[in-house]
Amino acid sequence: MRAATNGSRARSRLVVAAVVLVTAVAGLVVVGTVRGVSQAAAGQEPADDPACGPTWVTAWQTSPQPGPDVDAAGGRFGGRTLRMVVHPQSTGSEIRVRLSNRYGRGPLPVAAVSAATTGTGAGVRGGALRPVLFGGRPDVTIPAGAEIVSDPVPFVAQAGLPVSVSAYLPQEPDRVATHPVALQTSWISDPGNHVDSASGAAFSPVTAWFVVTGLDVLAPRAEHAVVLVGDSITDGVGSDPGEDDRWSDALSRRLGAAGGAARMSVLNAGISGNQLIADAFGVGDSPSTRFRFDVAAAAGVTDVVLHIGTNDIAEGRTADQLQAGLVRFADQARAAGLRVFLTTITPSRTGPRATAAAQATRRDVNAWVLAQGPAHADGVFDFAAAVADPARPDRLESSYDAGDGLHLSAAGYRALAGAVHLDRLTGSPCLAGDGASSVVVSGGR
Repeated sequence: MRAATNGSRARSRLVVAAVVLVTAVAGLVVVGTVRGVSQAAAGQEPADDPACGPTWVTAWQTSPQPGPDVDAAGGRFGGRTLRMVVHPQSTGSEIRVRLSNRYGRGPLPVAAVSAATTGTGAGVRGGALRPVLFGGRPDVTIPAGAEIVSDPVPFVAQAGLPVSVSAYLPQEPDRVATHPVALQTSWISDPGNHVDSASGAAFSPVTAWFVVTGLDVLAPRAEHAVVLVGDSITDGVGSDPGEDDRWSDALSRRLGAAGGAARMSVLNAGISGNQLIADAFGVGDSPSTRFRFDVAAAAGVTDVVLHIGTNDIAEGRTADQLQAGLVRFADQARAAGLRVFLTTITPSRTGPRATAAAQATRRDVNAWVLAQGPAHADGVFDFAAAVADPARPDRLESSYDAGDGLHLSAAGYRALAGAVHLDRLTGSPCLAGDGASSVVVSGGR
């Protein structure tokens, strides 16, 4: 087992400036082609700069909340196999898997874990699933309140090509780490260890992520990550399940289209119902409380964007309290060596957010973010202006409204991503001028 920022130096040296990795999987051939960049193209990051060599980057993650306890779960997890489907944002030659027992009151035994390229339904492509080991062993016990990262696994991961991580839990967790708003389908099995089964016959669908909270990729050249922290708006509520329509997805597409040094892995740390000021059971710890897990632990992270506050306003928090919370988070991020960006709070006229006092609080906080935010952060993005009705700035523009007056449609989430000034983000300087780091996939699904 390893910390998220540690890598296998011996393995890293195997990935050099010109290497072709081939993984044959029953009816599918995955070829990873890795090329370096010229010193001229790389600008201040010459191709032979050791800092630009193979580097771990978190390619996918989610933020867990306390899930059902052992009594409420009713045997839902014990003696069964989880098959969690994740979408990596980066391409590389090896992976590491992060498992969580963040909210467990006791240790969580995991008897076996595997990884494979996702196939049809709960099935995976090919016959041989890759075993995932922890300190050289197939089993691991995660202490209460902890998360653990696996050993490196030889596995050609491609950005956007889903990976199925299967984990067999021999006994019922006393409380399972859960992200309920996955907006995509994963799987849980009938009783039994199905970690090594390529078939999906034993599995039933679930719309949440359990236990699996991160996937790191060994990128051929140093790649950075930006973490988006927030509530249900960052979580993507209102977007279409299975369509990758969150604003994190839209930002990832923008960075990918820009290419070169603009590229970054975009990590979603949104939790529906989350609040800036308070930890609340059922809607997750506040951004400052979960910072060490959801931001600082991400491999390759350089930037963090915070969009939060509408739930605090609904709870009656004052503008002064929210401003102090934003400063506290920004200071925390900067102390960790990260660039931090604050955003204005998007409009809503729903429920307690519609009162005159709530509207005044939102206006005051947003005015403060625009005027004073740059003194505490590396930049601010005006999300409110990006999605507000120009004639009624206290409401969402109709085409951006998912229908409840609070959450955004896919078009609204694209508008949020469009409000991010890409040139303010750190990007990945080692990728300057390099469009050749890729994985070519051939064969049928």
